[in-house]
Amino acid sequence: MKRPEFRYTVLAVIVSAMLFFEMAATAFSETGIDFNALPVKGKVTMIDLGAKKCIPCKMMAPILEKMEKQYQGRAAIVFIDVWKNREQATRFGIRAIPTQIFYDADGKEKSRHVGFMSEEDIVKTLSQLGVEP
Repeated sequence: MKRPEFRYTVLAVIVSAMLFFEMAATAFSETGIDFNALPVKGKVTMIDLGAKKCIPCKMMAPILEKMEKQYQGRAAIVFIDVWKNREQATRFGIRAIPTQIFYDADGKEKSRHVGFMSEEDIVKTLSQLGVEP
């Protein structure tokens, strides 16, 4: 009778080990992001977790590119494709994409938003964290 429960336990351990070792092996994405350095120490950081093929994520892509240039040197704006880097979805507790997480310069999470986020709302959130446009 306890055999199916044992199988599920063994399966859970195997999957957990695979995820752990995959996370350790993929500290850098194909774009060169050091996942272990996120959030960026000493800088307000916005991490957008989504996928390049998700419609709202595609709508946000030009906004994020603009924000990355506009805030260069003052804040870190990072996009992570969770379809290519699945372990990061688990790490950041993502339930839906896109999700934007904002961290203060000390690396403490200050705000989280799920869904499309407009440029104006991103600017407002960054301003609340002390980073002016």
